[in-house]
Amino acid sequence: MKRRSLALAPALLLGGQFTWLADAAAQTVYPNRPIRIITPYASGSSVDAVARIVGTKLSEAVGQPVLVEPRPGANTIIGSEAMVKSAPDGYTLLLISTTHVLNGLLIPNLPYDTARDFAPVATIASSELILVASPKVTATNVKELVALGKSRQLSYATSSAGGPTHLAAELFSSMTGVKLTHIPYKGSGPAVTDLLGGHVDIGWTSPLAVIPHINSGRLKAIAISGDSRVPSLPNVPTFTESGLPGFEMRFWYGLLAPAATPREVLNRLSAEVAKILATADMKDKLAAQGADPFISNPDQFGAVMRADNARYGKVIREAGIKVAQ
Repeated sequence: MKRRSLALAPALLLGGQFTWLADAAAQTVYPNRPIRIITPYASGSSVDAVARIVGTKLSEAVGQPVLVEPRPGANTIIGSEAMVKSAPDGYTLLLISTTHVLNGLLIPNLPYDTARDFAPVATIASSELILVASPKVTATNVKELVALGKSRQLSYATSSAGGPTHLAAELFSSMTGVKLTHIPYKGSGPAVTDLLGGHVDIGWTSPLAVIPHINSGRLKAIAISGDSRVPSLPNVPTFTESGLPGFEMRFWYGLLAPAATPREVLNRLSAEVAKILATADMKDKLAAQGADPFISNPDQFGAVMRADNARYGKVIREAGIKVAQ
């Protein structure tokens, strides 16, 4: 009996080792705890809205809570820096827009490198920019707005200094000769609030942030970028239809992770996001807010950012656009 017990000892020891290995493997399966998505804009912004739509669907897909955490301020720098300083394990992500690329072109001495310190995960949606006016503004179209802007100084709201909405206003100014006063906000939510209150004259924003206000008549839709009207706003003309051809400003939303995040984690997240965006329900949710699904893998998303860096860098240099520090 004693000899038999000694014979069993190695087997029991090996069994314990296999159990430990199995437990360790289970702990490394991604994801096994909540995922956090930082949005570097205020609650109620278009980026925040997209994050919550995608976060709900991603939570269902991976079986873990996905928490959206707004970290607004400093033209998205605060939220972006918080993500860069997080562990590169796939549990802290950043949902950003084209602003991320523009910051690298416009703002010197960032506390991070917009290319080197971030890993592309996946694009989520793309959207045109819409020009809206306060109900106190008498103009109802581009021609009338240009005339009004040449008779008095107009103020314009943006979701951040140096972001796509700022770039859109500077392009409009250079194309029409209308001088504008820039009033930057910490996200599209506060900007839209002041537009509704008549504290600022006009603003460029994503349709996601203003469709309900346009439909209710509380904001005037002047024109939308792109070569065709969007289905959710069929009565809003394009800038080309409005007599300003060449005004193009489409932008994207996408997920980023810290640079050292394992490739298998990036691929898993990218694949899940692609499946979510391919569903009819997700297409409908985005279309209702003036956006289109934009599917890409990490490599393709990286190529999008590099192309935008080259494109917008040229526009910024030619227009002499600068961001006050």
